[in-house]
Amino acid sequence: MRNFLSAAAGLFLWVMSGAQNYAVTTNVLDYADFGTLNIEASCGIARQWTVMAGVKYNPFYWKMGGTEVADRQRSVEAGARFWPWHIYSGWWLTGKLKWQEYNYGGFTSPHASEGDRYGGSLSAGYTFMLNTHLNLDIGLGLWGGYDKYTAYECLHCGRISGSGEKVFILPNDILLTISYIF
Repeated sequence: MRNFLSAAAGLFLWVMSGAQNYAVTTNVLDYADFGTLNIEASCGIARQWTVMAGVKYNPFYWKMGGTEVADRQRSVEAGARFWPWHIYSGWWLTGKLKWQEYNYGGFTSPHASEGDRYGGSLSAGYTFMLNTHLNLDIGLGLWGGYDKYTAYECLHCGRISGSGEKVFILPNDILLTISYIF
């Protein structure tokens, strides 16, 4: 196991050292999703390919019309992006693997659910180069996979109304991102 981890770390460092461009990105629309904090780092590994890893975190409860709502999450994702023209410019297509721990409820009814989701996503979009270091990305995507959940009668009561496992398809990326390229 130690040899495998050493080889994986060496491969990662080799890929990172040979890259021409790096970027740090944040999705502005995620902040509008009840304050979901997010960041993604990417690295160019070839003229038309980048690899990336990102995290999202939302620990907040909100009051809406006298009721408490939650769209809490922790998620980690990693993937690759194909650029038909050149990295960090023009059209792109992304594939990612993603894990999400979530707690959602209180929006249309007092019911809530929490659980873990595992899956993959596909996204597509366009990148506008604003200057040599700043980009604006727009894009859309879907993700699907496996959801292991527990449903509750209310957000904080702890009374379980059901649990289970299911397959899901959900919107994943609704992107309006700002990227800094260095």
